[in-house]
Amino acid sequence: MTHISPTGVEILGHLEPGYRDILTHDALSFIAGLHRRFERRRQSLLRYRRERQAELDAGALMLFPHETADIRAADWKVRPAPADLQDRRVEITGPVDRKMVVNALNSGAKCFMADFEDATAPHWANLIEGQINLRDANKREIDFTDEKSGKNYAINEDAAVLIVRPRGWHLDERHVLVNGVALSASLFDFGLYLYHNHEALKARETGPYFYLPKLESRYEARLWNLVFQHAEDELGLERGTIRATVLIETLPATFELDEILYELKEHVVGLNCGRWDYIFSYIKRLKANPDCVLPDRSQVSMAVPFMDAYSRRVISVCHRRGAHAMGGMSAFIPVKNDPEANAAAQEKVREDKLREVLNGHDGTWVAHPDLVPIAREIFDQKMPRANQIDREEEMALPVTAKALLEAPEGKITDAGVDGNIDVAIRYIAAWLGGRGAVPIHNLMEDAATAEIARAQLWQWRVFERTTEEGTPITAGTIGAKIEAYRESIQGEVPDLPDVRERISVAADLLRDIVLSDEFVEFLTLPAYEHITEGLKKPMQLTEFED
Repeated sequence: MTHISPTGVEILGHLEPGYRDILTHDALSFIAGLHRRFERRRQSLLRYRRERQAELDAGALMLFPHETADIRAADWKVRPAPADLQDRRVEITGPVDRKMVVNALNSGAKCFMADFEDATAPHWANLIEGQINLRDANKREIDFTDEKSGKNYAINEDAAVLIVRPRGWHLDERHVLVNGVALSASLFDFGLYLYHNHEALKARETGPYFYLPKLESRYEARLWNLVFQHAEDELGLERGTIRATVLIETLPATFELDEILYELKEHVVGLNCGRWDYIFSYIKRLKANPDCVLPDRSQVSMAVPFMDAYSRRVISVCHRRGAHAMGGMSAFIPVKNDPEANAAAQEKVREDKLREVLNGHDGTWVAHPDLVPIAREIFDQKMPRANQIDREEEMALPVTAKALLEAPEGKITDAGVDGNIDVAIRYIAAWLGGRGAVPIHNLMEDAATAEIARAQLWQWRVFERTTEEGTPITAGTIGAKIEAYRESIQGEVPDLPDVRERISVAADLLRDIVLSDEFVEFLTLPAYEHITEGLKKPMQLTEFED
């Protein structure tokens, strides 16, 4: 290998043509510097998550922190959003493959969230080629030729504003080691994108914009702010050049919204209701409470009380602090070759977006270019200005801890159990094969929705629930159903042995997670072991002095 890495940095991933243009000596030095400065703090925050979970499992109550009451009571605001993030009425989200990047930027949405996290399986090629695609997009040197039609696509003049979501603090990037320790996936994604794009973005009078996923506390927001400050100083950028929107997709974060904005106030633009991860977090963090068992996933919509309370609290806090309150994403997508089903899906999307704009959200998410006009029409009608930040009526609507924690009424059905098993196996198999956003049964599934599916199965089994039809949800019934679905799904691809093998691995993985005595924090952690099988095992931070 002719590529020379900085001292202490090992690249374990293969280097295809073009990869060295991303993994340059200086770029690697930059991200290694981030690692050396912040890795111990990251690990301490992950330990804090585990300690807090142990307290919740022991019966501790989730409350608004008394020690930060002065921050919640004080009158302060975040830094105003830059000009190209004032109007975010429709944002499209998706993975970072070349076709998606071009189509999303041309979709008519105001912004495109290029997702290295839940919509991208963290295969090495996906990550590095994603960085190449975003670099080319920012230089306006990207195009795409459809293999079927031969049509060439390039970015339009009115392309969407690009926002990048790096992976969460809990994930490692094992293809790059610094002094034998795996790099933080967050710092890998963030650092490479910022290093290679800040100059091109400035030249186009925009900036390095990010979505921050899965934060659980003000301390994790503080770490991101320190990372931003350090990165700006290292690259000679003005303070506040980096701007971020925080995804509120964990239950603990909802109790610290003011505090999260306060920690990031020179860099933050807004908060977003990441609804699917939020439902997963609700199950995970309240897993020891039998009163917090959720019904079928299909019944847990944004209209149920605890989800409505979550949405309204995000809006209220954001608008008080001068920040955008972004809505989330309906899982419905266009249905080809079935006009009736397609019309029904579009109506579901309309209902969802109408609820958001009337509640006070300043924008929303869609997962498919064909849904941009639907969401845009609704927000144009109900939100004629760039945003609704100056709305005041929702500020008088306090949201209590009880409202955020109370489980909705609903039923657990045979169809709910079967659907969770079916979706989880199909999604995990696709993820292992390199796909992070997968249309399944006319819904767009990503890691978050798969997490809900497996978490519900675990929760229903642990609390010995019985379905509405009278089926006990036991280890035996779940195990038998997983085997049946393994065979059924494999039967759809009889001539594809590699795919059949991934389906089998996915079924095994699901069975192990759902039947485990301990709740697995993220299914992507054991799944990542399969992706990185054969790589040199990284050291633990405690095993050496950095």
